[in-house]
Amino acid sequence: MDCIFCRIVSGEIPATIVARNEFAVAFRDLNPQAPTHVLVIPTRHFESATEVPEDERVAVLGQLLRLAVAVAEQLGVALGGYRTVINTGKQGGQTVDHLHVHLLGGRQMHWPPG
Repeated sequence: MDCIFCRIVSGEIPATIVARNEFAVAFRDLNPQAPTHVLVIPTRHFESATEVPEDERVAVLGQLLRLAVAVAEQLGVALGGYRTVINTGKQGGQTVDHLHVHLLGGRQMHWPPG
């Protein structure tokens, strides 16, 4: 499998890691859409949220959001507010086929997002 995010998890491709635990890695997005734009990915490969086995969804998605909240606090955007986004599938805007949470902060977010 030639997944860029799996290669980041393994250390084969460098990234600006801001947090890591046994379940997930958080790193700065190379094409930031906000002053703070971090991607939080599981260390295991799942193509999307839909591909996580149903009996593992609470644990996997919970660990991703848990790390995203910790990173928001660590980077100082928790107090002012931030957005977490999971794009799923082509029509949902997913461009890398590895489940990931976008953590965006540091500016006013607007609704609808687009």
